[in-house]
Amino acid sequence: MKNNVSLIYNLCLLLGDSLALVTAFAAAYILRVKLAVGLHVAPMGPTSGKTFIGIFLLVLPFWLLIFALLGLYNHSIYEKRFVEFGRLLIGSFIGLLFVVFWNFIASEPIFPARLVPIYGFAFGFVFLVIFRNVARFVRSRLFSFNIGLTRVLLVGNTHVTRELLDWLANSRTSGYNVVGVVGGELGLGVHRHVPLYHSFDQFLQAQGKKADLHSIIQTELYAEESRNAKILAYAQERHISYRFVPGNTGLFVGNIEVELFRNSVPVLHVHHTALFGWGRVVKRAFDFFAGGVALIITSPIMVLLTVIVKLTEPRAPILFKPERTGRYGNNTPIYKFRSMYQAYSNMSPEEGFTKMGKPELIKQYRENGDQLPNDPRVTPIGRFMRKTSLDELPQLINVVKGDISLVGPRALDPFELDQYSKKNLILAVKSGLTGLAQVSGRRDISFEERRKLDLYYVQNWSFWMDLVILVKTVRVVLGGRGTN
Repeated sequence: MKNNVSLIYNLCLLLGDSLALVTAFAAAYILRVKLAVGLHVAPMGPTSGKTFIGIFLLVLPFWLLIFALLGLYNHSIYEKRFVEFGRLLIGSFIGLLFVVFWNFIASEPIFPARLVPIYGFAFGFVFLVIFRNVARFVRSRLFSFNIGLTRVLLVGNTHVTRELLDWLANSRTSGYNVVGVVGGELGLGVHRHVPLYHSFDQFLQAQGKKADLHSIIQTELYAEESRNAKILAYAQERHISYRFVPGNTGLFVGNIEVELFRNSVPVLHVHHTALFGWGRVVKRAFDFFAGGVALIITSPIMVLLTVIVKLTEPRAPILFKPERTGRYGNNTPIYKFRSMYQAYSNMSPEEGFTKMGKPELIKQYRENGDQLPNDPRVTPIGRFMRKTSLDELPQLINVVKGDISLVGPRALDPFELDQYSKKNLILAVKSGLTGLAQVSGRRDISFEERRKLDLYYVQNWSFWMDLVILVKTVRVVLGGRGTN
């Protein structure tokens, strides 16, 4: 059964974008005309408001076409807030250029003053962002009342099936309603309310021929090809969305190219990382200039912290330089302001707590995700620096030197990294001062999940992703959650 929810939502976006743009340029016209009257500024031409809006309505379809070409009405784009934000900005600017070009070739001026298109661009972008966020909020609220949900069937008996079930179960954020799982003996855990079927035939018998289904996600291929063909044929005949998750998910996440061997055999070429060639050059140049600017801007704060840390323990070093594993497995000293008392620096937590005579804190430290609210090993200024991530500022020196990047996988202790089976894939790029894992949750996600996010970054790098992560880092730090 074809799901029309996305189509309806896209139509709402189309109408909302149209209204936002028309309102923006109408407001720009009114504002400029009133300013012209109040300031006794002569307009460029005698364009009336009715004529102005009429001409803009003629141009509007081309503006919306630009939005469509940028993917602003695709599900994969409007689900990503920062990507949508960037494309709205680009689309608004291109649309503005189109309107200005129209004004240039027109026999009579469209705008009553030169500032009208500038006002329209500013108002338009703001109104579009506001509308898109309101639309996203309303859509989320409708999901809470089971309105507009995509009914999906999961097929497979793998850990990926379980991961998808955990995410899709929260319909308000996912927009999905899991109608069942064809998973044999798959343990559903807390999702016992979801029907479990031992075979696809059993699902068909339970649901009947008119099953209310919008999508099928298959996470494994059966040994009997006929079973796979039956599921695919069922989806095709009923115009149901069909997706397949390959068994080796790590293989197909990276940068993929399709090559033809001997002009007839299609072959998938999977790069270890999307960061290669000119991308690496651009990233290094950005690290050098942006890191250098950040270093200059933060230098007064660093000088102040240097004095305070030195006064805390005059004979102790100001910087802490732990060895971390970077690209290609090379160990690099990472600079941080020392946040612990010198007596417990360069010690494992077990050694430090034992030395201070509080071995009972070891278990509490480990059970609490390798942290304590009031760790006695940390100095008062160290607690403040950790909370605000100011202890990380000296790493800007590492960034400028080229030891690490502004954005990348978290630089880990060699012992920690050895616990991850796919460490060599993560080590294909430089470590980062911040990264996707850090802005996704400092202690809220497990070690395994953080490494998966690192791996996703490595295999799907883009310069835009770096910019988004940097913006999110600022938001996280200002929110007091840190980025480590």
